[in-house]
Amino acid sequence: MDNYFWVTTRTIKPGAREHFEHAWRPAEFPPGLVGAYVLYADDGDEVVGISIWDSAEACHRYRDSDVEARRQALMDPFVLEERSRFYTGRELGVPGR
Repeated sequence: MDNYFWVTTRTIKPGAREHFEHAWRPAEFPPGLVGAYVLYADDGDEVVGISIWDSAEACHRYRDSDVEARRQALMDPFVLEERSRFYTGRELGVPGR
């Protein structure tokens, strides 16, 4: 069974992690979101966000929403570069788990 993922990698301004984290937090969690992760590189200047959705439509609806546009605007002052992409995938079984 396929799952739906939105993956965003951001390079943030040096020393801006605390401000970025505050801006990054969603104001509300949208319908269709089933999980989310945030990953920080050791130096703290690169952040990867992974959101997991129950459908492609739910993800795209949220990405096009006013709520997400406001969240993006709050993050923008702390971001140097951003790359985002939508993926379809599945969990791989790990032997012995």
